[in-house]
Amino acid sequence: MAPGRTMRIATYNVNDVRKRINPLRAWLDVTAPDVVCLQELKCAESAFPYDALRAIGYEALVMGQKSWNGVAILANGGKPIEIRRGLPGDPADKEARYLEAAVNGLVIGCCYMPNGNPQPGPKFAYKLDWFSRFNRHAATLLASGHPVVLAGDYNVVPTDADIYATRSFKDNALLQPAPRAAYQALLDQGWTDALQRQSPKQSLYTFWSYLRNRWPRDAGMRIDHLLLSPKAATRMQGAGVDRAVRGLDGASDHAPAWVELRG
Repeated sequence: MAPGRTMRIATYNVNDVRKRINPLRAWLDVTAPDVVCLQELKCAESAFPYDALRAIGYEALVMGQKSWNGVAILANGGKPIEIRRGLPGDPADKEARYLEAAVNGLVIGCCYMPNGNPQPGPKFAYKLDWFSRFNRHAATLLASGHPVVLAGDYNVVPTDADIYATRSFKDNALLQPAPRAAYQALLDQGWTDALQRQSPKQSLYTFWSYLRNRWPRDAGMRIDHLLLSPKAATRMQGAGVDRAVRGLDGASDHAPAWVELRG
């Protein structure tokens, strides 16, 4: 990162990148983030819209999966340098949920945490195992001393303050004590939650379900997070959510979240 230059890193669960390419491009055109972590691509690497994004200045590193999951890291003006493809700790896990790259002096980890519903059950057990492996890897990244941003859809609502209401979600995997404790364990390692730091008293929602008129009612929750290592956190200048993107025609049920770091 050049001295004095501000760098914007964003995360966006695009919920089918080919289907949402128009709102995605519109957002990129207006906000021009330097780095973008995308989740839930729902396409194989061969079907990813490289050319459409290259036309507006973005090169992509992609870990795709047909119909499900999928993560990508976009960089404005140059391709991200791949560090890791997939989360370590379980060679049998083939789901496309974690991608790591170097971009302009930063290590960027793009994650799409398992949802875990219904719980209890095998999907919730997988979520907890994945979270445990993620936390172990996060600890090794902290120990490296590099400036790191771990961005993505964590599929966990950190506290009751991060959701419009909890009664109807009491059995939802996103609010259970175990994933919440795993998220808190990341903060205890030394990671900084950029959105919480930016707005400690009022949660910045990142997701509004398509169901029950939740977007017009602002019945949202915060499940997309940007975690900063100590060296990255000292550079933080601001963070936020581009809420208006959620209201675009054909948009994802998530809105992009971002953090700005100074050089």
